[in-house]
Amino acid sequence: MKFVCLGYADLKKMHSTPPEEMAVMFEECMRYDDELRRGGHFIGGEALMPHMDARTVRPGEDGGVFVTDGPYAETKEQLGGILLLEARDMAHAVELMSKHPGVKYGPFEIRPANVEVNELIRARNKKYGT
Repeated sequence: MKFVCLGYADLKKMHSTPPEEMAVMFEECMRYDDELRRGGHFIGGEALMPHMDARTVRPGEDGGVFVTDGPYAETKEQLGGILLLEARDMAHAVELMSKHPGVKYGPFEIRPANVEVNELIRARNKKYGT
């Protein structure tokens, strides 16, 4: 089964951590990702720029769109990246991600991929050669 793991970061905690410690934590995360790769569990992932660089697009009143800076969320934890994971089931995905060093700086939200919709997307991509 495929899972999307959304990694959140407590920015206050991260900004108060000395750069040397952050470098060590980053390397620990990369080593654990390598362990997931060796086990055939790491499908891919993307780190995200800070929420200050984001834009949110919403429907506008005139039928157009309304764009705001950043995410529209009042939380201390901001989405920092995604990891695509292959696991037997949800329990296995939770087991794998609970060992990830990034958990020290914020939670991971783990969601199963939607198989039916993703099959439609793959068929569409094939049709358009993407």
